[in-house]
Amino acid sequence: MSEANSRSIVSNQPSLHDKLDEIVTKHLQAEFKKPVAEHTQRAFDEVNARVQAFDGPIILDSCCGVGESTANLAKLHPDALVIGIDKSSHRLEKHDVEYKQTDAGQYLLVQADLNDFWRLAVAANWQPTHHYLLYPNPWPKAKHIQRRWHGAAVFPFIVKLGGVLEVRSNWDIYVKEFARALQLAGHPTPVEPYHSDTAITPFERKYWASGQSSTRLVIKLP
Repeated sequence: MSEANSRSIVSNQPSLHDKLDEIVTKHLQAEFKKPVAEHTQRAFDEVNARVQAFDGPIILDSCCGVGESTANLAKLHPDALVIGIDKSSHRLEKHDVEYKQTDAGQYLLVQADLNDFWRLAVAANWQPTHHYLLYPNPWPKAKHIQRRWHGAAVFPFIVKLGGVLEVRSNWDIYVKEFARALQLAGHPTPVEPYHSDTAITPFERKYWASGQSSTRLVIKLP
């Protein structure tokens, strides 16, 4: 399928999920006790050593895919260490083929489960200046609400990480739900259409080439 014919989101959910408030409130009030996977603990320990030794801003690029966004964010924030995190080794392995570390910025990529990685980062008192979720998988079927990050048990840890949180998607309901979840956590957040002359992820390039629009939220969390 060519980029100009990228599929639009198809969902049986026409607006915010009717159980969103109930689910988010439950997760905000509960303790997340799932054990941390050993492979993510190892990956985090390696990255944490770099973070603790780095004297500058830390930026997270979660769900970074092939890491194109991570490389681009490093160019936009040349004084920062940008950490791209994705669960898929297959996607991350494509990075070395298409991108090279340059003098334009510092970044590293790590394979990890974000359900564990975010909790470890909070426990280690990471304080990222920015946190990007530029292609959160929307899981558009209504029954999959708890697979969306704002409907997942780990959502409170996204809030606890703080910094400037930016979420973008080609499914506006996803971003509106995320904003509602942030509101329930005490952080009212505006949602807006997003336009740019330059796509920094492969998905944005694909959406825009096929005439789809993007929606985003940006909020500075304490």
